[in-house]
Amino acid sequence: MEIRATARYVRVSSRKVRLVTDLIKGRDLTEARQILEYSPRAAARIVLKVLSSATANAENNNKLSPESLFVTRAYVDEGPTLKRFRPRALGRATPINKRTSHITVVLDEKMPEREVTRRGLRRRKPLSETEKEKVQAETGETGEPEKERKAHAKPRTGKVAAGKTAKKAAGKAAGKKEKGKPAKGKPAKGKPAKAASGKAATAAKKAKKESPKPGKKVERRED
Repeated sequence: MEIRATARYVRVSSRKVRLVTDLIKGRDLTEARQILEYSPRAAARIVLKVLSSATANAENNNKLSPESLFVTRAYVDEGPTLKRFRPRALGRATPINKRTSHITVVLDEKMPEREVTRRGLRRRKPLSETEKEKVQAETGETGEPEKERKAHAKPRTGKVAAGKTAKKAAGKAAGKKEKGKPAKGKPAKGKPAKAASGKAATAAKKAKKESPKPGKKVERRED
């Protein structure tokens, strides 16, 4: 059952009061009182009056003990602003806005089934040992980290392990050969390859010049 109390047309800006009401949301009644009593803000005194009014409503109207109450909501609405003016230099006038606010505090009785946090959310209970064992059995997870699992894992034996080791050794040997010697059929990179290619190109050009063009007959003179 929610119990509320409101204070209307309070001559404080709503922004200043919200900084105080945010501190007591979701708190127990005794804890909220302590926060407001030791807060240095001027708006805390006004919010404390509204909180005490709400507790009085709970005790007298609904016959609830203050120990079983906590603050569910505390919100502030902006009220009407009073427009005033102040004289300044050179005959000017600057406006002054005197703001008001409506403060509301809502209390509720604690439920024995749930534990209320600051935001009014339900806390997650830690799992018991039996529940942890059930979760591990369903998911197949253990408390060990990955490195420890790999260390405890059995080493591979048999044909699979032998085949893998042989493949690794063959791959390493092939890589060393390729690095040491150039492949067959392909010239080595560098200056000798360029020289060989240049000689081949000049020989091909000479052959083209010496060979007769197709379609033209070559006449031979007989002296």
